[in-house]
Amino acid sequence: MKEPGLDKRHRNRKSPKAGEIDQKHGNTLNKNLAAPIPQFPPNETLADMRRTTGGMSVESVRKKAAKLL
Repeated sequence: MKEPGLDKRHRNRKSPKAGEIDQKHGNTLNKNLAAPIPQFPPNETLADMRRTTGGMSVESVRKKAAKLL
């Protein structure tokens, strides 16, 4: 039976990343996130937000943006 991952994303089943939840794509716009990050404009891509903050997951980007910006 398939188990849904975080935000309906699936877990990788093949090595070397078996069991990890897939990350959101870098081309996702801030305005299209479930809860947009207020420190960034709506048309900012997740890849740009990751570069600015140094975080990889959406939650780590959100936490680091609150501290940095």
